[in-house]
Amino acid sequence: MAEAEVGDDRYGEDPTVRRLQEYFAEIVGKEDAIYVPSGTMANQVALRTWTKPGSVVVAGRNQHLVQFERAGAAKNSSIQFALVNDRTGELDPSEVESELALQSYFGLEVSLVCFENTHMHSGGTPWSIGGLQEIRRISAGIPVHMDGARLFNAVASQGVEPSEITKYVDTVMSCVSKGLSAPVGSLLAGPSDFIDHAKVERQILGGQMRQAGIIAAAGLVALKEMRERLPEDHYHATLLAGAISDRYPTCGLQPENVRTNIVIFEHPDPASFISYLKSQGVLAGTISPTHVRLVTHSDVSFESIELAMKIITSAP
Repeated sequence: MAEAEVGDDRYGEDPTVRRLQEYFAEIVGKEDAIYVPSGTMANQVALRTWTKPGSVVVAGRNQHLVQFERAGAAKNSSIQFALVNDRTGELDPSEVESELALQSYFGLEVSLVCFENTHMHSGGTPWSIGGLQEIRRISAGIPVHMDGARLFNAVASQGVEPSEITKYVDTVMSCVSKGLSAPVGSLLAGPSDFIDHAKVERQILGGQMRQAGIIAAAGLVALKEMRERLPEDHYHATLLAGAISDRYPTCGLQPENVRTNIVIFEHPDPASFISYLKSQGVLAGTISPTHVRLVTHSDVSFESIELAMKIITSAP
C-alpha cells in the first residue's frame, strides 16, 4: 500500500485502481468493473444503474439489500421490492416466477432480480449451480444482479472458478474486505456500458475517490493471495458450530449445514450471551432480536477458535 502507484481515479488515472478493476472483471468473466468504498454502495450503485423510479425489484426477503442497507433502495432509487422466500439461502423459483407474472398482470415493470451469494442470513449458504441456472432461466431477459459480498467463500466452498458462478448474472459485486481481509473496498462488475453509467451513479452517491491506489493495492493482494486460505475459515466455523450445537441443542443449528464462515443460531437472550462472550474476550453480534452471528476470518487463529469453543461450552 505504501508503494502503490496512484493517480486521480475521478479521471481514470490511478493505475493501481485500474489493475484491480481489470483483474476483478477478468476473474468474474465481465467486461468491466468499478471500485467503490463499500459493498452497500456497490449494491446501491447497481440499483440506480439498472432501475428507474417506480419499477419493481424482485429480491429475497432476508437478503442484505433488503434488510441491512437502511432503506437505501427506497431513498436512493425510489424502487419497490417484490419479496420472495429465501429462507434456505436461495430464492424460491416458483415464487419468483409467480411474482414476475403478477407484476406483469398489473402492468408494473420488473427492472431487476437480485439475490445474495453467499446468503448471510441463512448462515453463509452458497447457491447451487442448479439454482443459479433456474433463476437465470426464469428471469428471461430481466437483468440479474448478484450481491456477492462473500462470493469467494462460495467459490472456495464449491471448488469452482468465480466465472462458473457469475456467468449466470449480468452484474456482480464483491467485497475485498471481509474474509479476503483487505481493509476497505468493494467491486462491481458488468457490461462496459453498465459500468460507464455506474461511474456517474457512484459520483452522485459520493463514492468517487482520488488517489485510491493506496487501498486498491490491498484489494489486489486480497484477490490474488487471500482466496486460497478461505477453507481454513470454513473449517473454523464448523468447529464453532459443533460447540454451539452441543451447548444449545435446541438452537436450530445443524453443524453439517455450516458450509462457509458464518454461524447463526437462535438464543433465548442474545444480549446476555454476547455480553458474556465479550467479558471473556470473544466478540460476536446479532442479525435479529433472537439470532446470534459468529464470523470467522484471517485474524481468528485456530488457538482463538479453541478458546472460543471452551467459553461457549461454559456459557450460562
